[in-house]
Amino acid sequence: MYQKSSSQQYSFFIDLQWCLGELLQANIISEKDKILVQTSHRNKESMAWHPLQWIAQFKLKHCQTQDVLTLDVLTAWLSKRSQMPLFTIDPLNSDVAALTQSMSEEFALRNNILAVGTEDDYVLVGTDQPFFSEWVENLEQSIRPRRVKPVLLNPEHLKRYLVEYYRVSRAVTFSEKNQSNDVRTESVLEIGDIQNPDANDQHIVKLVDWILQFAFEQGASDIHLEPRPDKSKVRFRIDGILHTIYHMPVSTLGAVIARMKILGRMNVAEKRKPQDGRIKTRTPKGIETELRLATLPTAFGEKIVLRIFDPEVLVRNFEQLGFDPHLLSQWNTLTQHSHGIILVTGPTGSGKTTTLYSSLKQLAQDSVNVCSIEDPIEMLEGSFNQMQVNPTIELGFAEGIRAMMRQDPDIMMVGEIRDRETADMAIQAALTGHLVLSTLHTNDAPSSLMRLHDLGIQPFLSAATLLGVLAQRLVRTLCRCKQEVTVNQEMWQQLAVGYDIECPTNIYQAKGCKICRYTGYKGRIGIYEFMPVSLKLKQLIGDDASLIEIKQQAKSDGVEPLRIAGIRKVIAGATSMEEVLRVVPLSS
Repeated sequence: MYQKSSSQQYSFFIDLQWCLGELLQANIISEKDKILVQTSHRNKESMAWHPLQWIAQFKLKHCQTQDVLTLDVLTAWLSKRSQMPLFTIDPLNSDVAALTQSMSEEFALRNNILAVGTEDDYVLVGTDQPFFSEWVENLEQSIRPRRVKPVLLNPEHLKRYLVEYYRVSRAVTFSEKNQSNDVRTESVLEIGDIQNPDANDQHIVKLVDWILQFAFEQGASDIHLEPRPDKSKVRFRIDGILHTIYHMPVSTLGAVIARMKILGRMNVAEKRKPQDGRIKTRTPKGIETELRLATLPTAFGEKIVLRIFDPEVLVRNFEQLGFDPHLLSQWNTLTQHSHGIILVTGPTGSGKTTTLYSSLKQLAQDSVNVCSIEDPIEMLEGSFNQMQVNPTIELGFAEGIRAMMRQDPDIMMVGEIRDRETADMAIQAALTGHLVLSTLHTNDAPSSLMRLHDLGIQPFLSAATLLGVLAQRLVRTLCRCKQEVTVNQEMWQQLAVGYDIECPTNIYQAKGCKICRYTGYKGRIGIYEFMPVSLKLKQLIGDDASLIEIKQQAKSDGVEPLRIAGIRKVIAGATSMEEVLRVVPLSS
């Protein structure tokens, strides 16, 4: 258990007067600062604040270091002054259900404390009053044989998560009452069972709101709600990696999914076949955002995935996407052509759509007519004309291209070339004087040529219409906590084999801090393999050359593969070698 020093054996609440006196004595603030804070008027709301929150409002400067006294800085000072460990809540790694069972909501609110983690035989309990400990003995009696280890929390974080954790736990508890405990794959009829959670129940509504707001706040790109035999999972994909954020009772998850299906205007009763839907909402920042819903029947029930289309992410400038000046110049030159095909390739989730949207946004001037056909429209954009594929009325990509060609377009974007008919129509559009941008699912740029030929496109047509191919991947960028290390020569040789790139002495690798949730990475950036189709390459394509011959010519033309683009990001300190090896196959 946390032990106080002999001078701190008595229990008391710190107040504004105590904090200011201690800060003044430690030569952190001046007498003038103390008087300013003491004499400033406080409204009813601020009177309920923790004293450090009120002091932080003045943005005072540390007398010795001149650093601004933010709430984080002041909380760190209080941790040192009280000799109580400082704890930062990571909501992604917090087992909310287990933590809220450590103590009742009433006890937590009365003492303004929150269980925030476990450590061997201890329960970590957060507080913002390090010298008040009368609650410790009572809590230890109820959690025996475990002990209590008090930790200090940022007052704002304590206030927020104390309310949020118990609100979520309460919603799950109420929705779980009288639920059916059957978890087998076969459905069992419970006669007279009318107590299962309802999709319109206020507790389910609160749960859905919490999941969506939490996802927006964490910058998630996808939300996965997955049924399991015992406890179902709620997972977020953040920077390309899935994180489990909550374990939910099976019936509660069913009600949450039903609620989301209602919001997405889907058939709630249909659970046997996949469905698609959309939700339009606003993020906590007030930005209008769309979510694409897709359900899937599984052995343990219906699964749903929500893909978040954040306008701030979908349309970005090329520097934010990771284009270096040379690549940007080449790309801009290519997209200025009046006709031909430009392909962007890569697996699902590699940022192809973002690249296309950013390009179209730049190309959509008043002097040109830009049209797109997508499946589905991932973001409504007012600067060009968008059409959505609709299989129910036999409107596919090929039919859409055919219809768009009668709309006098200058530039056409085809969401994806999936079959021969779509490829044929894209080729015809390029031959008749239109610039066509589209995507393919291939590992690298040269492979896209083989993919077109596999679809049935004649090599001489590919040679005549193809302007260039951009293959891409997304790698996680290092957080600012990154640390400099000596280069792992073996790993470097794996990545740089075949290319004369000078090996640096030191590079950066992931470390981890509270900003990046101790992953070492924050955000993502693109790495690119750009292959403009040169005259020699056109000749090889027309002669139906092999993939090896095309790759050799591309290398002669100065095309660098994805792993080399990754190496350049490593040298620049943007990412790590481990991340490049994770994302890019060594054959690329």
